[in-house]
Amino acid sequence: MPKSSHNPFRNAQAHVDRACATLNLSDSARQLLRWPMREYRALLPVRMDDGRTRVFSAYRVQYNHARGPTKGGLRWHPNETMDTVRALACWMTWKTAIADLPLGGGKGGITCNPKEFSVDERERVSRAYVRAFAEVLAVDRDVPAPDVNTTPQIMAWMLDEYETVTGRHHPGMITGKPLQVGGSQGRHDATSYGGMCIIREIDSLLGLDLAGARYAVQGFGNVGGGIARLLHEHGGRVIAISAEDGGICNERGVDIPAALEFYTRNGHRLGGFPGGEPFSNEDLLTCECDVLIPAALEHVLTRQNAERVRARVVVELANGPTTPGADHVLQHRGVTVVPDILANSGGVTVSYFEQVQNTYNYYWSLPDVHAQLDTRITHAFHSMWNLAQERGLSLRDAAYVLAVQRVAEACRARGWF
Repeated sequence: MPKSSHNPFRNAQAHVDRACATLNLSDSARQLLRWPMREYRALLPVRMDDGRTRVFSAYRVQYNHARGPTKGGLRWHPNETMDTVRALACWMTWKTAIADLPLGGGKGGITCNPKEFSVDERERVSRAYVRAFAEVLAVDRDVPAPDVNTTPQIMAWMLDEYETVTGRHHPGMITGKPLQVGGSQGRHDATSYGGMCIIREIDSLLGLDLAGARYAVQGFGNVGGGIARLLHEHGGRVIAISAEDGGICNERGVDIPAALEFYTRNGHRLGGFPGGEPFSNEDLLTCECDVLIPAALEHVLTRQNAERVRARVVVELANGPTTPGADHVLQHRGVTVVPDILANSGGVTVSYFEQVQNTYNYYWSLPDVHAQLDTRITHAFHSMWNLAQERGLSLRDAAYVLAVQRVAEACRARGWF
């Protein structure tokens, strides 16, 4: 496989380039849309529990703010790089645009292994990040949120540090917070709930019966575990699940409540769960099912394993799980892929709702949040689907054309090109 296929930002740029070509945008527009507008790096010196000081690399990318303040999660991962953060900020730009939110795209990261940290060390790392980037974060500039290995508690520590630094109350400067400090109802399962709305719509259009279809979910964290739970509650048969240490398969359907309880009790591991046959992550991606749901990290579907995917539909709840090479193979084989920039946009949509509630100091009920999310994501799905049918595009290309067009129109209205 060419080296470039492993670079998530180059893959993200390739999607932008195709959309710009379809829209016949100028070269200046293309150059503006395929690169971040601002990038920040910092080194975070953090005192650890044993008295040593460790230094961590940290990043924040504000990709495009033509439609509004940039918005995007914060990831803690040992393999975090600036290219990964650039790619995620790029995807967030199109994600907010296709959901028609008045926001741009941003992302942040820290290169670290949070599994090695104590609770106190997590708090010190959280506060160090905010001190490093406080000048470029604000409700009207750039708003972080949880992502891989970050939690509502981490968001609360970051909010407190930001308000300590600025000396003012700013709950909307960060989202995904606990309810006690301005979080929103429905934020915890927002990505999963939005994914469930997408699955309902795609199943209906393709003639799949929820109760009769077989679902495989890779990743059993907040998003993957959440969508598995929702599918189970609505009568869907989840035949395979996996976590970082592998997973299980059960053709009769995995007992999802029992698996969730086991996963939580055993340190976010599924190894040893008695509800099915042991199964690797790679096996799950190529198992026989109707709907495959990658809900872990990027680049799990490649040109090599795409030839062996036996699902009828792929719903991308992870960010960037499919490489361009795999995308080409799946499209050629007639596999319908619902792209990540729409499929997992439930999280940023409810984060936007949280910002709105913080601004007005008026908070919505869970049914209100779910109703608003369902309306927005269903409308966005059908806009993408209809454009794909009208112009003979894949769903991914249709989603990017819609999103890139909206951002380009905002840039043009501002006189940027």
